[in-house]
Amino acid sequence: MARKAKQGPGEINAGSMADIAFLLLIFFLVTTTMDTDAGILRQLPPPIPKDAPKPPKVKDRDVYVVLVNRNDQLLVEGELMEISELREGTKVFLTNPMGAEDLPQKKLMTRGEVTEKIASFKAYLASEPNNSSYKNGLKKWEKKLNTINLLGEYMELPGSAVISLRNDTETSYDMYIQVQNELTRAINELRDDLSMEKFGKKYSELERSIADEKAMIIAIRQVFPQRISEAEPNVTQTP
Repeated sequence: MARKAKQGPGEINAGSMADIAFLLLIFFLVTTTMDTDAGILRQLPPPIPKDAPKPPKVKDRDVYVVLVNRNDQLLVEGELMEISELREGTKVFLTNPMGAEDLPQKKLMTRGEVTEKIASFKAYLASEPNNSSYKNGLKKWEKKLNTINLLGEYMELPGSAVISLRNDTETSYDMYIQVQNELTRAINELRDDLSMEKFGKKYSELERSIADEKAMIIAIRQVFPQRISEAEPNVTQTP
């Protein structure tokens, strides 16, 4: 009696497996999101025209010196300060509410002075229409006039007023970010307060996509600009 030959299990057709794997790979590449490090948002100043006049000498009272050493100690104007005090100290520097002589001397911007300056620059441009310095000057004073139209006459910081931030090469990243955050929050809180006072809405809630609110944003920034200068870090010398 003939024996029936044993047959093994049937083979699986793997011809389409490569196509399926490829389609799955494409699916995950398309649907997966990856976190990116956005960094610290800073708007760089515009380039200085070649024919622009030399900037005036900066006074000590116009610079708020913030240092962070290798031990993560915060020194503001040469004095030790806790990180929790930095925000309030920055607000005092930017507002100078008591008119202190060691803080920036703010100037009242009046409608009369601003319109006079605008008329002067327009007269200059009539004789020299291609002068970039006159064009930039006109834009600057027109921005001041728009600010007065929205906020009324206001106290303006001198152009040289700046927060100077410097750290050590061994300063911890965490401390560096804390200092950055406190400086930025101080400015934003001043902007929020002014916006609430004038418009009944926080600065942080204003929308740039709305023309009227964009003008409000520009006006508030004119009163409280964000000028944070970051110098090169100190290089720690190890013995």
